[in-house]
Amino acid sequence: MKVLLLAGTGEGRRIAAELHRMGVPAVASLAGETREAMPLALPTRVGGFGSAQGFADYLRKEKITHVLDATHPFAVNISARSAQVAAQQGVKYLQFLRDPWVAGPNDLWTEIDTEEAVAGLLSTPSTVFLATGRKTLAKFKNLEGHRVLVRQIDPPTSPIPFEGGEFIIGRPPFSVKQEVALFEALGVDLLVVKNAGGQASYSKLEAASVLGLPVAMIRRPAQPDVARVAHIEAALDWVRAR
Repeated sequence: MKVLLLAGTGEGRRIAAELHRMGVPAVASLAGETREAMPLALPTRVGGFGSAQGFADYLRKEKITHVLDATHPFAVNISARSAQVAAQQGVKYLQFLRDPWVAGPNDLWTEIDTEEAVAGLLSTPSTVFLATGRKTLAKFKNLEGHRVLVRQIDPPTSPIPFEGGEFIIGRPPFSVKQEVALFEALGVDLLVVKNAGGQASYSKLEAASVLGLPVAMIRRPAQPDVARVAHIEAALDWVRAR
């Protein structure tokens, strides 16, 4: 067997380490969205496959027998394409999808379906903290007129596509104490988050709860109809069984 691990999440990093420890022939793939990403325990290719045909060609060339998809919960286009091509090529496929976050009794979350819906939650000029990544920034253009703080890992290579935006550069993980101090120092009125789930970035939500800070929680998009697990050990059991 030979496993292709579609990584890019903290759990993907842990799965890579376990596959290496188990001695499983495997290669990891990163989309290359983060510059100077921390190295994985497996041989790693960086960059997209270009197309469904490009992905199919890679599977054939590398003699991949199993695809373990541990990409981000919002990377649904990648997951759908990967599952479809794997099925066409007779390659086994499994999606690892961590459970979504669920609001607690002290959380002030408003669930929304799109980035554009955030503007409807603001009635006065506000300081909005976006913890949603840079790829969907253009969808927040209707926040022009508010102070919009955009956190990302790497320094920007292009400006924010609307007036009133500022970049905040930082590499996770961040402690709850750090997030509380940051939100207070910046005078944040609303935190905007995608429901990615997991523990790696949950501290910002804990900080919001401590501060009584409202959160706009963007719901996950519909996922492809595929074989799926929510726990790392279950993903590793899938590999062991084969």
